[in-house]
Amino acid sequence: MIVAEVIADLRSDTVTRPTAGMREAMATAEVGDDVYGEDPAVNALEAEVAALFGHEAALFCPTGSMANQIALQLLVPPGAELLCDADAHVVTYEMGAAAAYGGITSRTWPAVGAEIDPDVVAGMIRPDGYWAVPTRVIAVEQTHNRGGGGVISLDTLRELRRIADAAQLALHCDGARIWHAHVADGVPLVEYGALFDTLSVCLSKGLGAPVGSLVVGSGERIARARVIRKRMGGGMRQAGILAAAGRYALAHHVDRLAEDHAKAARLAEAIAPFGILAAPVRTNLVPLDLTKASLDAPTLAAAARAEGVLISVLGPRTARLVTHLDVSDAAITHATTTLTTLLRT
Repeated sequence: MIVAEVIADLRSDTVTRPTAGMREAMATAEVGDDVYGEDPAVNALEAEVAALFGHEAALFCPTGSMANQIALQLLVPPGAELLCDADAHVVTYEMGAAAAYGGITSRTWPAVGAEIDPDVVAGMIRPDGYWAVPTRVIAVEQTHNRGGGGVISLDTLRELRRIADAAQLALHCDGARIWHAHVADGVPLVEYGALFDTLSVCLSKGLGAPVGSLVVGSGERIARARVIRKRMGGGMRQAGILAAAGRYALAHHVDRLAEDHAKAARLAEAIAPFGILAAPVRTNLVPLDLTKASLDAPTLAAAARAEGVLISVLGPRTARLVTHLDVSDAAITHATTTLTTLLRT
């Protein structure tokens, strides 16, 4: 039972609730039937996001997993190969959808978070012929979830683009938290967009919308994506109520991500003396490696919960803290006090 007066829910940035302004935007949204292409709020959101990344079109989807899997099906024919890292969301948290829905085979480079070595990726590419499964797409994750919110550098992405072009491959970005990378490194969204054939971008994590991600790409690809979305059961009707939340988030919640980064840095600074930070903290994720700690992850999480601090358990000795717009300064103070007290035991 939680008895604390202040609750710090640091499990994920998906736990946010719509703000009052966002609820007002949803309540007053002009809507229509999106399957017919007649929802003005959805159409406006899709056009806005496509323009932000310098692409021709975008498609609103219920979830980030669906957006990723639609993009992969656009780029990889059945029986061909996806290359990504071993901890990538598309092969870790999407229930084997690339194989189950797209007939796509996957091969991974060792999990290194955002610290990708382009030469390793280049050496894994399989060309057509020789009776081997041909590589068709390279996928990266920006920021990297299991890599502790790490930001892939622009130089690395440019080199991956060069490698993909030389091998005539596509490059996909799982950009669930690309907004955080944009704020952390100051890279314009359009510059990220220019490097990728397709992107998926999420509105329901750091931006705080209740639902939704978009596939971004060329007009031709997004026309095909609309068919795939319907086949997967993702055709929505008066979805403008949800799209309005996304448009509000884009207008009001991007720049403020810097506040989440600063709060994560506060947590990391307090925890650093215990030697359990699993990676440098660049954005809003604080990864914990409890291998050498006295408490394992489930025990720490249970003890913290009793004090009103909620954290994610990712493994027996792995945990994660995530800051977001519903975590106040007071909650961060409470969390740092609680966690440092527990870690001293």
